[in-house]
Amino acid sequence: MNYWLFKSEGDCYSIDDLKKEKKCAWDGVRNYQARNFMRDEMETGDKILFYHSNGTLKNPNGIYGIAQVISKAHPDVTQFDSKNNHFDPKSLKDNPRWWCVDVGYVSTFKTPLYLTNIKRDLHLDGMKVREKGSRLSIQPVSKKHYEYIIKNYLI
Repeated sequence: MNYWLFKSEGDCYSIDDLKKEKKCAWDGVRNYQARNFMRDEMETGDKILFYHSNGTLKNPNGIYGIAQVISKAHPDVTQFDSKNNHFDPKSLKDNPRWWCVDVGYVSTFKTPLYLTNIKRDLHLDGMKVREKGSRLSIQPVSKKHYEYIIKNYLI
């Protein structure tokens, strides 16, 4: 089993949206490293820390809940839709460039684990999200960090 941190802009697609829908395709990712994580490393059942990025004073950056991978990687259909923001004219149906996984809702934190607290907690040293300029939308998380967060912050 692997552990991940998935970033989504809270005002674009939040943990509450995932809770309402129960599951979604994690489409629209247009970064090769993030794509490779989904395509090459993710397995059904992998655990996800659901992170809201581009926060505001009302909804600061942080981990807002838990999700899990519920499908193997499959081609991201948005790459073929010319009316979609994520359309890629260079991607071919018989040789797709972009992949996604389906994600299922697990739980919402009663109190989000804000980035400021992630940076202050020495037990979370080494998490990629703590690094200055950490912009990757999908990041691996160690089992140790995942379990620590669940034990200490999932109230």
